[in-house]
Amino acid sequence: MDIPHQRLVYFRVAVESGSLRKAAARLDIAPSAVSRQISLLEAAFEAPLLERTPRGIRPTPVGEMALDYCRRRGDLDDDFITRLEAYQRLETGTISLVVGEGFINDLIDAPLRAFAERYRGVRLEIEQAGTDEIIESVVEDRAHIGLMFHERVHPQIRFWASSGQPLLAICPADHPLAGDPDPISLQRLSGIPMALWKPGHGVRRLVDQAFAQAGLRPQVAVETNSMAVLRRSVVAGMGITLLPRFAVAHEVAEGSVVALPVASALFQNSQAHMISRIGRRQPQASLTLLRHLGAWMQAFRAPAGHS
Repeated sequence: MDIPHQRLVYFRVAVESGSLRKAAARLDIAPSAVSRQISLLEAAFEAPLLERTPRGIRPTPVGEMALDYCRRRGDLDDDFITRLEAYQRLETGTISLVVGEGFINDLIDAPLRAFAERYRGVRLEIEQAGTDEIIESVVEDRAHIGLMFHERVHPQIRFWASSGQPLLAICPADHPLAGDPDPISLQRLSGIPMALWKPGHGVRRLVDQAFAQAGLRPQVAVETNSMAVLRRSVVAGMGITLLPRFAVAHEVAEGSVVALPVASALFQNSQAHMISRIGRRQPQASLTLLRHLGAWMQAFRAPAGHS
């Protein structure tokens, strides 16, 4: 049954006022208009809603049910408006992000912490994944925002922001490569044991592409799907690795590893990207975070030179 909201308002005001005339005065309309709308409700319910008494009008048993419905509906309306206004003020909401493992430290320590402090009612759901899973999660709307390293074209992906992040050779501070002032050639790297991502990861695709173009193959000593394993393998001297600087910023800062440029155009021009699905209507909180992260990514560009 379709019950027009305006008729319920007239009915409720009539009951609260005690007479049709007083209700009409409150609603600033003619008493006949109030009477007409209530009559239409009674016809729809197939029962009288009001009865006259010496002290005015009062609801019938069906009228009491209708009045209870009016009040419940009003409470729902008020609750919805309150929650909607809170959502629009970014006091509530949930944003889902899927990110590459190397982003985690910088992402949480800087932009996400600042965002969370400003919008405390917004919940952040953060998943860690490789490039293929990041794209899949964004395309299938399991995540609002994706952060990944190394571009992979997809017809349903929008690139919101990109940041130059060269792929660097990461080795222990006491490694023979550490003192080399020039970019390291792929030829030289091919003779050194390496710890690399498993095939299919965005960084591994870039590594394999660069070596293949040079007619070389990397010497893989450790293969993993874990950033922690890559870092520890380098620090333990099991091999060097190839990562963007931000992925080992902590280790570089403490001096346990160094990040060295590689003589490869593919490595030097690699980038980090923030993505969303083309055509997805982002909630206000997500749009605000996209702009916030976009500004962070502009400042997230890797510095040039040795570390």
